[in-house]
Amino acid sequence: MEATNQTGMIRFHFRPFSKLPEVQMLIFVAFLIMYLVSIGGNGSISLIIWINHSLHTPMYFFLASLAALEICYSSTIAPLTLASVLSAERALISLPGCGAQMFFFIFLGSADCILLAVMAYDRFVAICHPLRYTLMMSWPLCVQLALGSLVLAFILAMQLTVLIFQLPFCRSKEISLFYCDVLPVLRLACADTWVHEAILFVVSLTVLTIPFLLIALSYVFIVAAILKIRSAEGRHRAFSTCSSHLTVVLLQYGCGSLVYLCPSSEYSPERGQVVSVVYTFITPVLNPLIYSMRNRELKDALKKTMMRLLLS
Repeated sequence: MEATNQTGMIRFHFRPFSKLPEVQMLIFVAFLIMYLVSIGGNGSISLIIWINHSLHTPMYFFLASLAALEICYSSTIAPLTLASVLSAERALISLPGCGAQMFFFIFLGSADCILLAVMAYDRFVAICHPLRYTLMMSWPLCVQLALGSLVLAFILAMQLTVLIFQLPFCRSKEISLFYCDVLPVLRLACADTWVHEAILFVVSLTVLTIPFLLIALSYVFIVAAILKIRSAEGRHRAFSTCSSHLTVVLLQYGCGSLVYLCPSSEYSPERGQVVSVVYTFITPVLNPLIYSMRNRELKDALKKTMMRLLLS
């Protein structure tokens, strides 16, 4: 009973990036700029797709869904991180608060990865079966695939979070990261965690390896179909619709694999800190830039929207 009461009063704090106030302030400004740019960029993509009827296609529906996920994903991490960078002593998080942040981080990150696999399937159908695209990628199926990504991610995140926070945490400690990630929190538990680490590895395989293999298989067929196109212009156009998605996939899965598919005994807080900055702050900034710069239809829609706003 005493242990339960003690657990209820536990507060975690996050490891500062630097002990120098000047460096912390520079990091705060950089993170704030990246967060605002990611919100603005992903929000603009969602809005442009919503108001331009020419973009109401399955590909852009999934892209808008991905942008909305990125906004929620960034907002799960960034506000508390900014507060902890600005004032590490005051930015404490309770055990339930840490659990909530971890749940939404796993949920939204997993949904992001699964949705990228769905987008690869959409490109596979568009390039390999163009005449049957409308029939195969009907709107009911698109909605089911998007909702299915959310449901699967929700189930995995809920099970893993509940399992982890059933562990005893004996006292308040420092999390060796700037948010409540799974491995740093597991290291603070006062019990053997090998079962939890094994389950985390299984979840990571489900979220990272299986979708990535499906994406790779889709691109094998896509590349084979593109090489059969006789005109260079046709090959370039077909590949341009996939290059943005492929770039985002390599960023997302590459960073996730470095952290979650390595043995837990080899986990390095320093490496985890750097990689986590990439996929929680830098990748959400790069995603809208990658898609908007390499997608002609999206760029044209953006220009038209800006012209409407300027003339109105």
